Formats: sequence, C-alpha cells, structure tokens
Amino acid sequence: MSVIGLWLLMGSVALAQVKPSIRVLAIAEAGGVHQPFVMAAKQWLAMLGREQVFSVDYITTTDSIDRQFLDQYQLFIQLDYPPYRWTDRAKAALVDYIEQGRGGWIGFHHASLLGEFDGYGLWPWFSQFMGGIRYKDYIASFVTATVRVENRQHPVMQGVPASFTVEREEWYTYDRSPRQTVDVLATVDESTYQPDSPKKMGDHPVIWSNGRVKARNVYFFMGHHPDLFRNTAYTTMVRNAIRWAARLPSN
Repeated sequence: MSVIGLWLLMGSVALAQVKPSIRVLAIAEAGGVHQPFVMAAKQWLAMLGREQVFSVDYITTTDSIDRQFLDQYQLFIQLDYPPYRWTDRAKAALVDYIEQGRGGWIGFHHASLLGEFDGYGLWPWFSQFMGGIRYKDYIASFVTATVRVENRQHPVMQGVPASFTVEREEWYTYDRSPRQTVDVLATVDESTYQPDSPKKMGDHPVIWSNGRVKARNVYFFMGHHPDLFRNTAYTTMVRNAIRWAARLPSN
C-alpha cells in the first residue's frame, strides 16, 4: 500500500471512531405555530452536533421521561415546549435532574408560558425555577427591538455584542421581573420597540440563568421565528449555552 493510501485509510478509521461525547435530549411540540422555529433549530443543532461531537434525540411528549431516562443525557433542551402537559413522573424526574445537577438545561420561548392553560394549572416548582414568574401577556402584532447584554462575563455571552437586534418577536410580559432570584444576562430595551407597543414591563429580562440549582441552566425568551438562526448574536449565545450547560470540553 502506498503512503498516500495508508494515510487515507488511517484517516477513515479515525473518523469512524469519532463518537458523540455528549447526548442531548430535546422536547419540542409536534406541529403548531412554533414548528418552523423547531425545524430550523433541528437543522442548526444537527450541524453544530457534527462540529462539536454531540447527538440529539427528540421527543414530543413527556410520557417517556423518568429519572432513568434522563440519566442517559448530559443536557435537556425545552425547545418551545411549555411547562404544562407533563406527567407527574416526568415532573419529579426533571426536578431531580435540575436540583441535583445531573445534567444541564436550556429553555426557549414557550418554556416560560407559566399559568393556567388548556385545563392545566400552574407548576409552582417550575415557576420558582424561572424566577417566580407567571405569564401575563404578549405582543401579538410582533415588534422588532434591541436586546442589551447585562452580564458580559457570563460564559453564554462570550463573543456576543453589547447589544443586538431581534426582529419580529412577540415579547412576553410577566407579572413580575425575575431579576431578584435569577442572574439576568440580557434585557430587551422596550424604548426601541418598532412599532411601539403599550405592553411593557419596565425591567424586562429576556435571557437569564438560575444559580440556586446545581444544574447549569439558561433560558432564552426569543424563539418564535426560524430567522433567529440567521442572527449571529443569537447563534453565538445558543452555541455557548450548549457548551457551557453540557460541560463540553474546551476546543
């Protein structure tokens, strides 16, 4: 065998031996208005997984979730999945997973839809995990706004500009700011709403992390439109969040 042939063979063997070092579980609603965002996220996560050597499994209900099931994964992503329609067994497993730091957690958008919806009551533990909030309203007409980073030292915010624009988002409002119980990483500047909207909170966090639990965790409010995955600031934050929450080794 020639030297070139041997080199190619060794390279092929090395590639074949590369296996995902991290397993990620993502729960996403089946269908609905967030389906385009979910599909874009799946494509982007597949690309990132090949680059960072992790795999993602997807589920659409909580029926399979228990402690043993979650222990297979180093990161759990709530990909626009709300905090209701959970089985009691799944709730207990997630509480243990997060409070005991069995893995990391990342939530997007619908994960903060806390209240009474579709006949389900408020999940008190999840409300406290998210900063003691309850969903109040949203901007149904969608507006563009500037997000301002508050904690530039946090690993999730490395390489992210001090401010960036998010287009056509429906900005949830809550009954209170979560600031007193979470680490706020970024807020939306309500004075930049285009077009303007009367639905404002004043102090309006949109990205935060709860340091009162053992699991590394971060919540991103923005997660309605698939175009977010064309926003470099957004993809930088999500990439950072996955590496940090899943404790991926440094490149």
